[in-house]
Amino acid sequence: MAIECIHTMVPQPANQESSKELVFDASVLRHQLHIPSQFIWPDEEKPCLDEPELPVPFIDLGGFLSGDPLAAMEASTLVGQACQNHGFFLVVNHGIDPKLISDAHLYMDHFFALPLSHKQRAQRMPGEHCGYASSFTGRFSSKLPWKETLSFQYSAHKDSPPLVKDYLCSKMGNDFHQFGKVYQDYCEAMSNLSLGIMELLGMSLGVGNDFFREFFEENSSIMRLNYYPPCQKPDLTLGTGPHCDPTSLTILHQDQVGGLQVCVDNEWHSIRPDFNAFVVNIGDTFMALSNGRYKSCLHRAVVNSETTRKSLAFFLCPRSDKVVSPPCQLVDKLSPRLYPDFTWPMLLEFTQKHYRADMKTLEAFANWLQRKSN
Repeated sequence: MAIECIHTMVPQPANQESSKELVFDASVLRHQLHIPSQFIWPDEEKPCLDEPELPVPFIDLGGFLSGDPLAAMEASTLVGQACQNHGFFLVVNHGIDPKLISDAHLYMDHFFALPLSHKQRAQRMPGEHCGYASSFTGRFSSKLPWKETLSFQYSAHKDSPPLVKDYLCSKMGNDFHQFGKVYQDYCEAMSNLSLGIMELLGMSLGVGNDFFREFFEENSSIMRLNYYPPCQKPDLTLGTGPHCDPTSLTILHQDQVGGLQVCVDNEWHSIRPDFNAFVVNIGDTFMALSNGRYKSCLHRAVVNSETTRKSLAFFLCPRSDKVVSPPCQLVDKLSPRLYPDFTWPMLLEFTQKHYRADMKTLEAFANWLQRKSN
């Protein structure tokens, strides 16, 4: 569910020669008994593949979406409790068409089954956050994630063209028209769902149901397809390293394989997959917007030696000109401002060009802004 991940304060650029030699071709590497050293994580960060399950609350959105005020109040209370506890919850009866979810997984299979050279038509360029990435071999040279991704931008602005469909067709060709339409529709569904969740977050924080909904109404968000191929040494690597999402809200749909892990009270726990549920977690941008009341949660993804794991991640982000500043109800003498004002493009640039996102991204970003202002 990351934009990227590492534990160091400064990003480590890939060595130019090694990055040219190392290619993450999943069709080859998935069978290798000896994995490249760049994918081997330090001993203190290596995963345990059998962590205990985290009891995450299932929040039924059915009554809330139908306009029942009591159901809305109950759902907002559960959301608030989860966000104060560990920042993760699951939503059911969310109103998303199951066929749309199935199609999104199906077309993900189609894309990642393509030869590497075909996928590279959408190659992600240095400094950009959209496109195809085979691990992050062109950007970093150590602690590489065992995954492939395809990311694209979505805009909920009423005058926006269908960015998702247009982008995918421009990169992959007109044969991808239906492919693009599926993910355009999926992003629109995720945007609408996220606005409903923002209403519940506003109610739970006592700022009303409109404040956060209106803030994100014309969101400029990121959609990412995550594809974790089998690894013959899954105990040595990670699909995604420990991190907190720098975005505002993440809505994740897992397949049935499992691999998402959450750190609570310094212990790792697994999140059991459920096709009927979306996993939701708070990101750093919303942590700043709530003045630290709700904290983004440390999580990672593990891989296995037998089965590919897939997930669909929608990262809700505010429109580029929106200033991230908490409402006055969340700032007082007992709760002074924790973070300076910023816009999402400023934080995105920080994670793309200056810092590899981890559990201290927001703190590092705030310090970086302070140094720049001085």
